[in-house]
Amino acid sequence: MKKLLALLVVLFATAALAQQDDAPPTAPSGKPAAHAKSKAPKAGPPKSLAEKLLACLDIDDETKERLDCYDAAIPPKPKPKASPANGVMDCRYLKEEDERLKCFNGFAEKIPKFSSR
Repeated sequence: MKKLLALLVVLFATAALAQQDDAPPTAPSGKPAAHAKSKAPKAGPPKSLAEKLLACLDIDDETKERLDCYDAAIPPKPKPKASPANGVMDCRYLKEEDERLKCFNGFAEKIPKFSSR
């Protein structure tokens, strides 16, 4: 019984010490990292997928840069035998870059453009 109690004490002490090592690191100024001021500019609200695709339309048509813009919004996951795209998310399965670019263009051009006031 004493051995079991001693084992439990050792296990709990080890767990307590392991939790103390997980303390948040401090910033060079001495403040905890969570409270240190960030020098990065604050971005606006996250853009929706439609806004990202519309922004890609501003890039010259049939260029690698426009495809890279689309791929940043919707990362490609090519399949050897992709079925016809029923939505913009299906364009990422196309293997050929030209086909993928035409697919994205077709759906992005159909997105209604709302004026931002």
